[in-house]
Amino acid sequence: MNDPTARRGSGNAARGRRLGLLGGTFDPIHYGHLIAAQSAAEELSLDQVLFIPCGIPPHKDMATVAPAADRHALTRLATEDNPLFQVSTVELDRPGPSYTVHTLDQLTALYPDDRLFVVVGLDAFAGVAGWYESERLFRLAEFVVVSRPGYNGTLLEESLGALAPWQRERVLSVSIPSLDISSTELRDRVRRGRSIRYLVPEAVRHYIKENRLYLDDK
Repeated sequence: MNDPTARRGSGNAARGRRLGLLGGTFDPIHYGHLIAAQSAAEELSLDQVLFIPCGIPPHKDMATVAPAADRHALTRLATEDNPLFQVSTVELDRPGPSYTVHTLDQLTALYPDDRLFVVVGLDAFAGVAGWYESERLFRLAEFVVVSRPGYNGTLLEESLGALAPWQRERVLSVSIPSLDISSTELRDRVRRGRSIRYLVPEAVRHYIKENRLYLDDK
């Protein structure tokens, strides 16, 4: 797969963009992902948000994950109408487990003048201290923790408390509209023949239906 971000050339990097990074399995991508990206972009004046489908999730059974080509197609369909969004294939193209630190290494090399912001949900951020090479992550990028109104503030405080002071200074928090959607729930709804209309973009819904995704999930 060709990475569309790589074709943009070095000219964009020279401008020193504020570049948001939203990674995930995107199995499937849904409105919650899109709202998180849009909210972070508006709150932090990001120039662009890269959606980065995970190639090989380190902590998931690949037998239960949709093929990379399908997840990539879903992500492109979901983001194609927003000029602020772009899809990167850096993790899909890279062999081995898709560790965030390796992705940041690649993007830092591609865009040395850009300021990188990793957009992540509160639940995922709660375990950031245990991520692969977690200390180096904070040297490569800042973290944007997105959470819904009325979120568990104690969880964020506990997560920050597990970090060194200099790491905490690299963490920002953004509140997003409440929208309780999960990819797990969407896959289950498809298996049970329930509608996912209004939970995902229409192009994503049609792709899932036409390609019969998630009907054989275990």
